[in-house]
Amino acid sequence: MREVTLGVSEFKATCLSVLKNVRRTGRRVLITRRGEAIAMVCPPPPAPKKASWLGSFGGSASICGDIVSPAAGEHDWEVETG
Repeated sequence: MREVTLGVSEFKATCLSVLKNVRRTGRRVLITRRGEAIAMVCPPPPAPKKASWLGSFGGSASICGDIVSPAAGEHDWEVETG
């Protein structure tokens, strides 16, 4: 992709539209003063994609032992009768 060259006075007069075009097209703009390069306007890198919170704890837990049977046996309970 070819870059665009603008004089500093032209850039100053059209700054907002130049920045909008750089973002939209991805084309770089070289800014010059009296033919000498003084700055370059480049598009930003793509934003990192945010991870979804769904499933973010996947694989962080483990099952140790039986998860179906009661935690205490029958002999551990005391029963009061009437």
